[in-house]
Amino acid sequence: MLNTISNIQDLDSGQFFLLAGPCVVENESITLKTAETLKTLTHKFKIPFVFKSSYRKANRSRIDSFMGIGDQEALTILEKVKKEFELPIITDIHLPEEAAMAADVADILQIPAFLCRQTDILIAAAETNRVINIKKGQFLSPESMKFAVQKVVDSGNSRVMLTERGTMLGYSDLVVDMRSIPKMQALGFPVVVDVTHSLQQPNTTSGVTGGEPAMISTIARAAIAAGTNGIFMETHPNPAEAKSDGANMLQLDQVEKMLKQLAAIKNVL
Repeated sequence: MLNTISNIQDLDSGQFFLLAGPCVVENESITLKTAETLKTLTHKFKIPFVFKSSYRKANRSRIDSFMGIGDQEALTILEKVKKEFELPIITDIHLPEEAAMAADVADILQIPAFLCRQTDILIAAAETNRVINIKKGQFLSPESMKFAVQKVVDSGNSRVMLTERGTMLGYSDLVVDMRSIPKMQALGFPVVVDVTHSLQQPNTTSGVTGGEPAMISTIARAAIAAGTNGIFMETHPNPAEAKSDGANMLQLDQVEKMLKQLAAIKNVL
């Protein structure tokens, strides 16, 4: 599935693959700096890498939350990352009519967890013939993701992967059930574990999502040990100043230590 993406490297290394980058495109400087750093680190550990950033964040808690710098400007920056660093791109879409626009730049289209049951967006994404990463809804069992997958496959696209990003525990916490990995793999597609969004603390009274970034490495190590095919992670040079999901992102200068640990676990397995 990933071997059909022409600019992905180190696929023969036997390592997990990584989808990583800032939550949203804030500006060109942060985006390019993060992409360059991640490319260097993943190549060092021979980890296949796809750069992730959203050109727009539609699912925000408050109307005054940062949503993006503009779709076309952000996509132009992602295209620069793709060309300058020879990296594949993954980005979210939020409406069916965005699929074709995003597919002009992205190698992988990501369906956000809240939208994983939306038939129109799944069909539109499938019709681009890009790889489709469907995030499991916080409200769904891993087994029920077969229905989302079937919508894409029935639309003529079997290039699918599934992402575990936590399940709601009460109103304002999430828990990661590692049983989701083999259960979704049994559907016949690669499985990714999102080690940052799965540590969100949503629905806070301030309207700004919280998180537990100190636990990112813990969840990531457990996911590799449990047999995940890939890791999804958001990272930023300075999460405290990030305009979206700063409470959940791993600081960029901590990524190398974590990737070294994950690669070592994978090598043991």
